[in-house]
Amino acid sequence: MSVSVDPGKCPQNHRCPLIDACPAGAISQEGNGLPFVDAGLCIGCGLCVESCPKGAMRGDE
Repeated sequence: MSVSVDPGKCPQNHRCPLIDACPAGAISQEGNGLPFVDAGLCIGCGLCVESCPKGAMRGDE
């Protein structure tokens, strides 16, 4: 599974809580900007997709 962030759903006004939730450390963010998912680190577990309070994470298979 590859994961992407929907910029229309992500408020980008706070530190993304999924940074700490990702067991692979694949999510990063500069300031309060759009989070970035590193495909090379992502293990495709889907935890971020399930945990995002705004539904901004999408899992594409």
